[in-house]
Amino acid sequence: MDLVWINGENFATGQQAGAWLCGWTSMLPNMAYVDPEDPLISTDFGLDVDGCEAPWHKAQFALVYDEARVADPPGSVAELLTWIEEHPGRFTYPAPPDFTGSVFVRQVLYEVSGGVDEVPLEFSQEAYEELAPELFETLQDIEPALWREGQTYPQDLGALDQLYADGQVDFTMTYGPATLPDLVADGTFPETTRVLLVEDGTIGNVSFLAIPATSGSRAGAMVVADLALSPEQQLAKARPEVWGQYTVLDQDLLPEDVRAEFEALPQSEVLPPYAELSDGADPEVEAEWVTALDEGWRRQIAAG
Repeated sequence: MDLVWINGENFATGQQAGAWLCGWTSMLPNMAYVDPEDPLISTDFGLDVDGCEAPWHKAQFALVYDEARVADPPGSVAELLTWIEEHPGRFTYPAPPDFTGSVFVRQVLYEVSGGVDEVPLEFSQEAYEELAPELFETLQDIEPALWREGQTYPQDLGALDQLYADGQVDFTMTYGPATLPDLVADGTFPETTRVLLVEDGTIGNVSFLAIPATSGSRAGAMVVADLALSPEQQLAKARPEVWGQYTVLDQDLLPEDVRAEFEALPQSEVLPPYAELSDGADPEVEAEWVTALDEGWRRQIAAG
């Protein structure tokens, strides 16, 4: 393997094992279009990227609902938790360690802890023992109001999407909301699907490309990583009918004609523009938090 799509826990684990080639991303010509001060790009779940990963696309966690069934949508995570208890059976989330279910748990952690500033991004057992009990108590409290009374959870996001598409629940969730217009257009999701704007922001991160230290084709892998960063590739990937992924390129650094093409990408009433959706985006906690929270969920929620 010469090039790997990666972020979060897997990057951190590989770093500890010396699995990644480092110090190469500054050699990519298309890094000139990337803002080096962007914290989403310079760190990966709290760990300094340190030239070991090339950014590929941005992700923004979004809660998605059917406005035909949710007349008065909640405007915050706190209001969502109240909505869940007031509408039994109409909400659920994928079971961690599913990537999307896991981020939902972290979003609730920020809420019950008093906001993102109250959760240290760097993991410590002391912080976990202080903050995790209220998180799991909250998740236990809402469990009877979940789909099937929380006796079972969707195994992954695909299963949750199917429940939403079938009308069994009123919400789904995603890290890639730009794909939603196509899901509505092809009839997978109802045309009244909308992204919930959360006043206190949601979690954002970046997907990266890494080169294993054992790669026998390092130069070729760098060429591909640079191609993936090119304005042409980033623009194509941002098109909803192609993939609908948010670019890592800084619009102010792009040539005027390319910037105009990004600005001309189709907008949809299904979701707001990325700038609005990502306004006040919450950072990711360190990867050790993810592992600990997933394991805590397994022991305290899944195990009943």
